[in-house]
Amino acid sequence: MSTLARMWRHLWMTSAAGRRAFPEETLKAIEAAIAEGETRHRAELRLVIEPGLDLQAVLNGMTARDRARELFAQYGVWDTEENCGVLVYINLADHQVEIVADRGVGKTVPAADWQHACRTMTQGFARGDYHHSTLAALAELNALLQRHYPDDGSLRNQLSDRPVML
Repeated sequence: MSTLARMWRHLWMTSAAGRRAFPEETLKAIEAAIAEGETRHRAELRLVIEPGLDLQAVLNGMTARDRARELFAQYGVWDTEENCGVLVYINLADHQVEIVADRGVGKTVPAADWQHACRTMTQGFARGDYHHSTLAALAELNALLQRHYPDDGSLRNQLSDRPVML
């Protein structure tokens, strides 16, 4: 894909387009799904939605994975007591979902499990179903995290459950 085509997609994917894909009702449902899941496991989920990158980032060749890692640090997802923070990053312009997991949870959960949750979202997004596919992926992630980091009553909520719309 050419840089020009990618630039066009990122210019076209405005914050208004992001709000159409993820209206307030969907953001509230995502927040509730994260909060409910975190009652069953000790991991911390953070979801960030970005309609498109700025042109400089596109020109510099920033990938969705690069951006997810940057946001992982920016939002302090790495700063959890058990190193079990998980960032779910949705880049609408690139049609990509990335999951960045902190070292504690990252070394115990197989990459294929993270990738399956990403595919659940991207396949739904391809059909225009942002609401249900995101909730389905969060249900997968919560079940996965419950298996690897079941709740033992020891931790409090360390990161906001509210999804971030950039």
